[in-house]
Amino acid sequence: MAKIYIVASGKGGVGKSTLTAGLSRMLSELNKKVLAIDCDIGLRSLDILLGYDDKVVFDWGDVITGRCQKEDAVIKGDVDFIAAPRSYDEAYTGEALKEFIDSIKIGYDYIFLDAPAGIGTGFNIAAASAEYGIAVTTPDNVCVRSCQRACEELNKLGINDIRLVINMFEAKPVVKKKLLNIDECIDETGVQLLGVIPLDRILAFASVTGVAPGEFSASEQAFYRLAKRITGERVPLVCE
Repeated sequence: MAKIYIVASGKGGVGKSTLTAGLSRMLSELNKKVLAIDCDIGLRSLDILLGYDDKVVFDWGDVITGRCQKEDAVIKGDVDFIAAPRSYDEAYTGEALKEFIDSIKIGYDYIFLDAPAGIGTGFNIAAASAEYGIAVTTPDNVCVRSCQRACEELNKLGINDIRLVINMFEAKPVVKKKLLNIDECIDETGVQLLGVIPLDRILAFASVTGVAPGEFSASEQAFYRLAKRITGERVPLVCE
């Protein structure tokens, strides 16, 4: 049975979608069957990060409103993918999306719901289908505070098994006390750490092209460790 995760953040720009893409790809390389679903209505980007932007014809909104069959919305690949609608419709509810996901989840090991930033309607729609949460933050006060708020909302919605990923981590600003350290991020959010992704400028280019960073890049090594930890293996939290 698939484990269904919502990937959330309180604030935009923390690399939530990049994490979803990287973690999905790495789990696929570990021979796990993965489905990534973009839930950011109107602002979807996960198709670009996965290299599927020229393959999207239908989205999950088309399934809910009866414009296509459910199989038509799933783009098959190393990581299967479903796009978010381009605009909002009152038919798009958490219950409707959950019903669709429940009808296709058999055969997958992991399903990741890439939620929009913040804690609005799109966040609630995505959360309705999730059992687990991954909260993403960068190590600064503003993002950590908003991440903590998103975790509170997930708890209210019944998602209590949440893990923290600290993204774009850089040691020098932390030493100079310009950014929070790892322990401070954990303490402020109150969430158990899943892993740390270092600042990797190669990843920025990959986000534009949809091509994964090289296997020896710092971010790819971090995604590998995250994937291993999600599957239950004991590996270090932080890239060496």
